[in-house]
Amino acid sequence: MMISTRGRYALRMMLDLAEYQGNGYVPLKDVARRQEISKKYLEQIIPILNRAELLQTTRGYQGGYRLTRAPKDYTLGDILRTTEGTLAPVACLEGEQNLCTRRADCATLPIWEGLDKVINDYLDSVTLQNVLDQQLSRRGDDYVI
Repeated sequence: MMISTRGRYALRMMLDLAEYQGNGYVPLKDVARRQEISKKYLEQIIPILNRAELLQTTRGYQGGYRLTRAPKDYTLGDILRTTEGTLAPVACLEGEQNLCTRRADCATLPIWEGLDKVINDYLDSVTLQNVLDQQLSRRGDDYVI
C-alpha cells in the first residue's frame, strides 16, 4: 500500500485548517502558501473532501474553508479512505466482500487481513488533534537559553 500525493496533501490541508480554524474560514491561497502545495492541486482535492462533508466552504471576501467538526473528531483513516478510496494492502481486500475465487485456499490471505487490520486500526486511532498536539510538543521542545 502506498498513500498517493492526493492523500498526503489532503492530510496536510486538513491539518492546516485544524491549526488555523480559530481564524474562521481559511483562504485556500494561505493553505497553499504555508504547505507549499499548488493551489490548483488543492482545488482538485477540495471537492472530494466536500462531498464527504469534511469541509465547509464559503465564497466572497471573507471566503475560504474550515472543518465541519472539531479536530479530535477526524481520524487520519477517515481522511485517507476518503481521498484514497481504500487502504487495503492487496486488491482482494478492497471491497466490502472478498470475491477472490482463491480465498478459501489462499495461504497468504490471513497475512493480508492482519496487515489490513493493523493499518486501519492505527490510522483510525490517530486524530488531527493528536497530530497537532504532537507538533506543538515538538515546537515547545525547540528552545534555546
